[in-house]
Amino acid sequence: MTRRVAVTGVGIACALGGNQQQVWGRALEGQGGIGRLRLFDSSGCLSEVAGEMATLPPLPPLPSAERRRMSRTDHLCLASAVEAVGQARLAAEELADFGVSLGTSTGGMLESEAYCRETVEKGHAAARASRLLRLPSSSPADAVARLLKTRGPRLSNMTACASSALSIGFAADLIRDGETRGMIAGGGDALCAMTYAGFNSLRLVDPRPCRPFDAARQGLSLGEGAGILVLEDWDHALARRARPLAELLDYGASCDAQHMTAPHPEGRGAAAAMREALARAGLHSGQVGHVNTHGTGTPLNDATEIRAILSVFGEEMAAHLPLTASKSMIGHLLGGSGGAEAVLLVLSLRHQTLPPTLGWRQSDPDARLDIVAGRSRPASFDIGLSNSFGFGGTNCSLLFRKAP
Repeated sequence: MTRRVAVTGVGIACALGGNQQQVWGRALEGQGGIGRLRLFDSSGCLSEVAGEMATLPPLPPLPSAERRRMSRTDHLCLASAVEAVGQARLAAEELADFGVSLGTSTGGMLESEAYCRETVEKGHAAARASRLLRLPSSSPADAVARLLKTRGPRLSNMTACASSALSIGFAADLIRDGETRGMIAGGGDALCAMTYAGFNSLRLVDPRPCRPFDAARQGLSLGEGAGILVLEDWDHALARRARPLAELLDYGASCDAQHMTAPHPEGRGAAAAMREALARAGLHSGQVGHVNTHGTGTPLNDATEIRAILSVFGEEMAAHLPLTASKSMIGHLLGGSGGAEAVLLVLSLRHQTLPPTLGWRQSDPDARLDIVAGRSRPASFDIGLSNSFGFGGTNCSLLFRKAP
């Protein structure tokens, strides 16, 4: 495990914008992307807000057949991958040897819902069955690999809200094992009615934009988007004169084995993932200068993540450890959240600035936390941690270091 992993390019699309310049600029200004949902009818739901993209990011010229078969999730992942590859300055012949590792949880579901509506309204014979071709969780990775003409390893991961974070970790493992020189890693998800109705039926949503870690929080806000990183063998990146944005040190993964939708009440799985990431990287908790939290805004998830952070870092250190919750701006991207939040952490390391957590006023009475709120904060730190925790108790923590 001597190979280092460089991040040489990032791409992001979410409710704050269709590229990293738009997203980062608006995040630093404390703008929120959560507003009235317009993609489909949400009447009758507890919440009618979401982090929806008003306009999808542009794509490079594609054959019309490719555009027709592409799901909204495929579109978001491909646009972010193209941006990341462009920043990494990878030539076509170099990119051909790369692999793809993407995570999703509802990829193609929006299009499948359209097929179901057509079946009910027009009959089975008139419904376009081709819409169902976009449903498999492998579709985003297949689309990116096919259209960018990569011939390396191809992985598709579906582990709820930890999907894209784990995809990044798996990609790093392949690079360290010498299986490939580089990977396009991350993931994405588009909004869909089934997921929106499901979280409403579980009563896990906030009628207002979510307020992670605030004492008055009521629930999450769903969103859509993608976050993609170009990962490379460090020496290979330097040999082709690429300039690393950050270093992916390592990751930790765990499973609560506790409940289908609720995390372990003491945050044991979340704490185990953070500890494993630190142990694999040979670091101790005192070396972490910032945590981009999972921070959904639900009373239970935030409380258990707080317990996990206190368990790993201790009360005294946690009181001075800057925490941010990106979901307060862009919503919960489900399978795409880990990728998008990893991109935001890389940008925080690169620019040494932390975006604020929107909606936060005060923490729970028994938790002394340093929540970055109100406005963005200059920060001097070398190592940051990004948490992603999902239904079924799946947990992943990614550990990044500022590039020298």
